[in-house]
Amino acid sequence: MLPPYLSMNRLPLYLIRCCLLALVLVPGLARAEAPIALGSRLELFTDRLLIERLERLELRLQTPVKAPRARSPLPERHMVTVIKDGDRFRAWYRGKDPAYTGPTHTGNAGETVHYAESRDGIEWEFPLLRLHEVGGTLDNNVILARLPPFLTNFMPFLDVRPGVPSDERYKALAGYPGTGDKRGLDKPGHGLFAFVSPDGIRWTKREEAIRYRPQWRHAFDSPNVAFWSEAEQRYVCYFRTWIENGRVRSVSRATSPDFVTWSDPVEMNPNLPGEHLYTTQTHPYFRAPHLYLATPTRFVPGRGNSPEYDRKDVNATDILLMSSRAGSTTYDRLFTEALIRPGLDPARWGNRANYAALNLVPTGPDEVSLYHRSGDRYVFRLDGFVAVHAGSADGQMLTKPITFTGRELVLNFSTGAAGAIRVELQSPAGEPLRGFSLQDCSLEYGDSTERVMRWKGGDLSAIAGQPVRLRFVLTECDLYSFRFRAP
Repeated sequence: MLPPYLSMNRLPLYLIRCCLLALVLVPGLARAEAPIALGSRLELFTDRLLIERLERLELRLQTPVKAPRARSPLPERHMVTVIKDGDRFRAWYRGKDPAYTGPTHTGNAGETVHYAESRDGIEWEFPLLRLHEVGGTLDNNVILARLPPFLTNFMPFLDVRPGVPSDERYKALAGYPGTGDKRGLDKPGHGLFAFVSPDGIRWTKREEAIRYRPQWRHAFDSPNVAFWSEAEQRYVCYFRTWIENGRVRSVSRATSPDFVTWSDPVEMNPNLPGEHLYTTQTHPYFRAPHLYLATPTRFVPGRGNSPEYDRKDVNATDILLMSSRAGSTTYDRLFTEALIRPGLDPARWGNRANYAALNLVPTGPDEVSLYHRSGDRYVFRLDGFVAVHAGSADGQMLTKPITFTGRELVLNFSTGAAGAIRVELQSPAGEPLRGFSLQDCSLEYGDSTERVMRWKGGDLSAIAGQPVRLRFVLTECDLYSFRFRAP
């Protein structure tokens, strides 16, 4: 029975409008969602890109464990970078020359950059390089000195771009324009300058790379981190800017094909309203370079303690976890609470007391380390930053349609004694694939960073390249990552 306001001659137009409305409200009716091409890359759960639905499961932020204090740790310093280069760990950090009397630009007169090495990432050595006289002696590990304003935030990276010249194997962007409101400043020399080095020890300053923008109130006065992105095939820099009328610390992003010419910066705006975030330490995760992990400092004015000389800047800080994907101009913040809290030590409630070093690095076959400005080292399970968590009741996760390459599926997971994990492969419409249903999958349990799943249907070579969904069924289990691969 037609509504009274619809005559027969208006019915076709009415039906057309209904169909168009359905296409707008349900995009899947207009076109099937294109599958996400995973290839054989590792995937973590630091965002929800692959997740279609969670039932009786939750994403949980994992808390790192503070390792026992090393006999010879990194010192308590600002602006720490740690890089694993082959079989050696290298570290850089900011120091100070007490005898410096030259020009300055901040309250940290006589800034220096120091270098350390380690074979295991735990115990550190501080070589006497004798490159610069500091404090009246050459017996030190200083690699840069008397270079204001470039040593306030010097954060190097190892350039992994194929074909990079041997004398540019290490690079950095550094610079500091000075204190105060600088809106309207439009002249060269106040931006970030390029530095290059063959070994991370002997450095050459190059041209200004990213100029200061006149619309910025303040910028560049914390770590300005750069790297070569394998996924984007270009250099990427994440640097300090201010948002909300220039009063809140935040981060912007720029890219470059050659480390000389840089794109216009884009504000990434990861902040909650009124929230200060800086020292983001954004970098590619070494096992999944298309995923950029960030461990920013959250700065809370008006809390905590501060030295008498700095009572104007009382604050408390902690460390968060964010992520971004290659090419994205936004961060994913699944969690807005702290990854690392200040803790019981009163010193960690002082002025700017909680900075993470740049880079998460492997310090064992099953662990990843994050260094703190205090010299402490925090340890994660391999890939163990966010878990898909199941309690004692069964829970399910369904992925969006994907394609993959390889012959096997490898999981990183941990269960309780009564826990388990199984995986079903489905068509994009949700039909179990023959031989790869939940009943065809081996029931796996235990604790493994690399467990190969098995089905009665055999290996996955016949399915590779086809759009599929994954249905994970977990009981008392944490799932950290997965990947497809050829054995």
